[in-house]
Amino acid sequence: MPYNLKLIAKKKKIKYFLISFVDFFGVLRAKLVPAQAISEMQKDGAGFGGFAAYLDMPPSDPDVLAIPDPNSLIQLPWNPEVGWLASDLWLHGKPVQASPRIMLKEQIKLLSKKNLYLQSGVECEYFLLNPEGTEIADKFDIASKPCYDQSALMRQYDIIKEICDSMIKLGWGPYQNDHEDANGQFEMNWNFSHCLATADRHVFFKFMVKSIAEKHGYRATFMPKPFLNKTGNGCHAHLSLWNKSKKNMFINKKDNFGLTTLAYNFMGGIIYSAEALTAWFNPTINSYKRINAPVTHSGATWSPNTITYSNNNRTHMIRVPGPGRFEIRLMDGAVNPYLLQAGIIAAGIDGIENKRNPGKPIFLNMYEDSHKIKNLKKLPSSLEESLNFLEKNNVLNKAFGKDVIKSYIKLRNSEIENYKLSEGSFNSDKITSWEVKNTLDC
Repeated sequence: MPYNLKLIAKKKKIKYFLISFVDFFGVLRAKLVPAQAISEMQKDGAGFGGFAAYLDMPPSDPDVLAIPDPNSLIQLPWNPEVGWLASDLWLHGKPVQASPRIMLKEQIKLLSKKNLYLQSGVECEYFLLNPEGTEIADKFDIASKPCYDQSALMRQYDIIKEICDSMIKLGWGPYQNDHEDANGQFEMNWNFSHCLATADRHVFFKFMVKSIAEKHGYRATFMPKPFLNKTGNGCHAHLSLWNKSKKNMFINKKDNFGLTTLAYNFMGGIIYSAEALTAWFNPTINSYKRINAPVTHSGATWSPNTITYSNNNRTHMIRVPGPGRFEIRLMDGAVNPYLLQAGIIAAGIDGIENKRNPGKPIFLNMYEDSHKIKNLKKLPSSLEESLNFLEKNNVLNKAFGKDVIKSYIKLRNSEIENYKLSEGSFNSDKITSWEVKNTLDC
């Protein structure tokens, strides 16, 4: 046992632990455990009824056991007597294969067999709203092009400062905070790290932003498209592969984009499975109002709708901002942090093993000139369409198992049916009450 949580609790004056896990839909589940009981939980896990969460399990199944990972421990900066722990789910003495964190760890193992690991960072965009979630919190944030608006940023200084101070205290290395392209929208960036640490921090970041926002009388949302006429919430991912000698295996200074053949093959795998990955990267009905959005008040959606790559050009699905890494701009705020990283690795391994060619880069503004390219691969236009691609995708079915993929599709299809019962049919002209109710707190 690498860390004794009981001793850590005594040293850090932690009174309670949140033993948590993320289900298939990215919902953060937890039990609050007093420090005096943590030794038993560290050994045997906390019990959860899988049927009560978004896990494809019948109510007759025994409890799944959430075994906390001591390496993931985060002491809540705004309430230090509470420690947060990411957990792995076990059932019948075995890891639950349809558990997102387990799915990611399995892909990390496969990548490690190639003497490689994924370093990644995420850019999480969110809106600050009134407590009811009906409008943005700052009534003076009305500029037609609000991106980087200093006054609008500084009017929210107290909450932005508290979130950033928390990340500094946690050692994440935050390096910039900005007002994004929509009124009431913000983004905060921190240093990249090993993909498992990034996923754990991504989960905690969303919890932290929502908690601190509530403390200040606001409501934070990562919903992909809360307002039809404003830019949606993306969750861009930057990535590179490193070997065990801590060398960046993507960097090639002789290449025009600064990338190695390995990087292009990895990218090629993501492009090859992009339509199927969309079911994970853009997992809600509301997600497709961001991907296929009309022009917003600011003049651009900043969301891709084609499966293309380019240099430092934000109108493509994949952007190469500099040597040795690339950015995937497809993901939105509803993405499951663990499936984000797991999907990248699974598709990337396929790209490496099959030497997938990403094709030639396109040096066009895809929002205006995509019609000039013949036979251009488009992203799915709905959740239903992306689920169909996922069902047929051999790469992801092989990587995660057909049963796991079927479970995910089953749960998402039940959500689609629930939407249809509520709304009757899909409506692209407005954000429906069902979307707000089911996605605002994603």
